[in-house]
Amino acid sequence: MSGSDANRYGKSYHHGDLRNALIIAAGELIEEQGSLDFSMAEAARRANVSSAAPYRHFADRNALLQAVAEVAFMALDEEIRQTVALLAPGSREHLIAQGKTYIAFVIRHRAFYDLMWGDIGLRRKSTADMELQTSDFYILVDSVKAWCAASGLENDNPLELAVKFWAMGHGLACLAMNGNIEHVMPGADIYSLFESSANTFLEGLERGR
Repeated sequence: MSGSDANRYGKSYHHGDLRNALIIAAGELIEEQGSLDFSMAEAARRANVSSAAPYRHFADRNALLQAVAEVAFMALDEEIRQTVALLAPGSREHLIAQGKTYIAFVIRHRAFYDLMWGDIGLRRKSTADMELQTSDFYILVDSVKAWCAASGLENDNPLELAVKFWAMGHGLACLAMNGNIEHVMPGADIYSLFESSANTFLEGLERGR
């Protein structure tokens, strides 16, 4: 996550704030290099501190990566919250807009994919970490619950439906991010594909009530 993202989502940098300066530096290195393969020494140089300084706040590189992941999930959570604030809960548009926001975030921050959803992202250190890293998903669960109520589907399981909806958006984002959709459907609009798929999914649920 870039320095601007870190600043925006609560990790503001100010003189003397070494921990946050290192998080921002690590995020910038990941974004610029397109990978997680930076060293603690590189992060220290980017933050303009000694190579020993990072260890005052982080036991090792994995601890620093965990902190960057927290900022990344905070950024995603904020974008989702901004999206849902613009639309009426219970509507299809409310759900579809969340999916599009999620897809855009994943594609825009592809360098952070493994950190957020790969092996490193799965190394939860505590329940608090897990809650932070899935908060955007539970916004979706609440939105699905509101849609079910508005559609007369109170007996459906909103958690199960949210997982299916999430899988649809996440799968399309991964395919687009890796160039697979462009390979088989040159020029395809990923957001139109998602909207069409989401509408088909939701219409099927409505017809089956």
